[in-house]
Amino acid sequence: MKKSLIWAAAGAGALPLFLLAPGRAPRGRKRPFLGVNYAHRGLHTRDKTVPENSLEAFRLAARAGYGVELDVQLSKDGQVVVFHDDTLDRVCGVPGRVDERTLTELQQLRLCGTEYTIPLFSQVLEVLRGAGPLIVELKTGRRNKELCRKTLSLLQKYKGEYCIESFDPRIVAWFRFHAPQVFRGQLATCREDYKEQSPALAFAASKALLNCLGRPQFIAYKLGPRPLSVHLAELLGAVGIGWTAHEPRWEKGRDAVIFEFYKPKVNYKK
Repeated sequence: MKKSLIWAAAGAGALPLFLLAPGRAPRGRKRPFLGVNYAHRGLHTRDKTVPENSLEAFRLAARAGYGVELDVQLSKDGQVVVFHDDTLDRVCGVPGRVDERTLTELQQLRLCGTEYTIPLFSQVLEVLRGAGPLIVELKTGRRNKELCRKTLSLLQKYKGEYCIESFDPRIVAWFRFHAPQVFRGQLATCREDYKEQSPALAFAASKALLNCLGRPQFIAYKLGPRPLSVHLAELLGAVGIGWTAHEPRWEKGRDAVIFEFYKPKVNYKK
């Protein structure tokens, strides 16, 4: 009886470790991404004269030498475009989803009332030209596998350092099994931010307990207090990235930082 209780207790203690353990990556694979400040959706401006995820925002970030974080998703006709929101209303001022319009239709729209249009991912890569490390967030949608395949195909032709991340652990898992050489990360935030998820799934995602699916090698967590489980995942080897900073103080305690609306140092630690 006592032995069975001991084994049960050991199993209960091992389960959380199994769920949150990160994937392994050699130090050399991590190094290009450490101590770097990443321009969130490019070096866009608060007044929106240079809008987020625009070619100009990426030109400015590349010119300054920053790392870059950006978002990719599919158009209706299967083109990989750079745009954050699922819908077009906030940035383009029109109703509808991104994946319900063709590339031609999307590129007729304007970003934040400027002359800039929604770029192809391939156009952004041509602008960046490996100027700094790149974090690519894959947005979850109706055609995740297609997005993963096409994004990977474009990245394989890119000459700079890159990694991928997603809020969707299924996307992270796709890269785990189909492109294990690509440095991969799990995006996460506090439980209250998972408004479209069930309470149980929101809890698990916020505590990094879905790491068992994709075995992410870094965790990009929203700035603020991090759960003990996330700290433990970092102790087990996960790189810790913070988002989205508006001042340099958030560099402390993070391996890398995604920032906007100020101009920090390109690198903040060796």
